[in-house]
Amino acid sequence: MPTYVLIHGSEHSSWYWHLVVPQLEALGHDAVAVDLPCDDDGAGLAEYAEAVVDAVGNRRGVVVVAHSLGAYTAPLVCDQLAASLMVLVAAMVPRPGETANQWWANTGFEFPDLFDPAEVFAHDLPVELAAAVPAHLRRQSSTPLEQPWPLASWPEVPTRFLLCREDRFFQPAFLRRVVQERLGIVPDEIDSGHLSALAHSKELVACLEQLRSQVQQLGGTGPSPGRRDGV
Repeated sequence: MPTYVLIHGSEHSSWYWHLVVPQLEALGHDAVAVDLPCDDDGAGLAEYAEAVVDAVGNRRGVVVVAHSLGAYTAPLVCDQLAASLMVLVAAMVPRPGETANQWWANTGFEFPDLFDPAEVFAHDLPVELAAAVPAHLRRQSSTPLEQPWPLASWPEVPTRFLLCREDRFFQPAFLRRVVQERLGIVPDEIDSGHLSALAHSKELVACLEQLRSQVQQLGGTGPSPGRRDGV
């Protein structure tokens, strides 16, 4: 039975995946949504990865899914577990030695004009979900943001990137370039804003299942930056 391991992004919690988990379970999969210690100033990238690995336990057939800043943790997890697939969703793509704070300038990211979190992140959420989000946000410690990404290269695991075509934060043209430059792959795409697990959970689950099926049909192979040009 496949196990989906779901890693949230900055300031969020496992609640971010609360619509995705039951849908994956209804399909017969195990789904583990992890709470990263993002509000703990004593926790860095190693502790983030440890929290995920501990949550996975002895499960096998692991598909690691990471949203946004969670992509700084996901490869560290895959480096420790026998993951069958990694899917990055609207995510940052780190390079060896690069901190998350450096990532913005290094990639040429430009913050939206007149930055309004509600308009940037919640524009396509149902009204009731948009109203619920603030209660589930947590303080994001700067500790992991200041730590160099520790891997020497991308882990040798099939890797896919799911881009959100209506993302007002990591805008599509920007991410297509970053993914091509840093992973050497063409991203798959979904009609959603940045918070796809809340705004379009059914479509996201369908995409995850399609990507998993594709890799399974290829016998666990496929585009893997660790086996190509690295990052």
